[in-house]
Amino acid sequence: MKKNMIAFVALLTMATFTGVVMAQAPAKPTASAVTDKPSISAAEKPKTEEPKVEKKEAPKATRVSGIVAAYEAGKMIKVKGKDKEMAFDLTGDTRVKGDVKDGAKVTVMYKKEGDKVVANVITVLAEKKVKEKNPTSAPAEKKG
Repeated sequence: MKKNMIAFVALLTMATFTGVVMAQAPAKPTASAVTDKPSISAAEKPKTEEPKVEKKEAPKATRVSGIVAAYEAGKMIKVKGKDKEMAFDLTGDTRVKGDVKDGAKVTVMYKKEGDKVVANVITVLAEKKVKEKNPTSAPAEKKG
């Protein structure tokens, strides 16, 4: 009885390991599968003429920073930069980050679409607050 039990466990163990090894082995194509398909070299392949499609490049986004000279919500914005003043059209897709008002410092991401210059993103830059030194808030001197 013990011999039969040991033989059964050994046989079961071998079957388990064989199944795992067979599952991991990569599938190899048979010889008939390889020879059934005629091989065609690149020179023998028929050339199909693909229609030539003219690709239009998407306009590149450009950035300008400056002070708002004029602003009409949803319509247009004029920004005065270092060198010149630029006007941008606004669309329904234009994202506005912050509160745009005359005199605010902004950065405008824009694209040229035909003869129009369209703003994509308007970002209001935070004003830098200059901390003034208050003589009354100076630390008191220690008396020794």
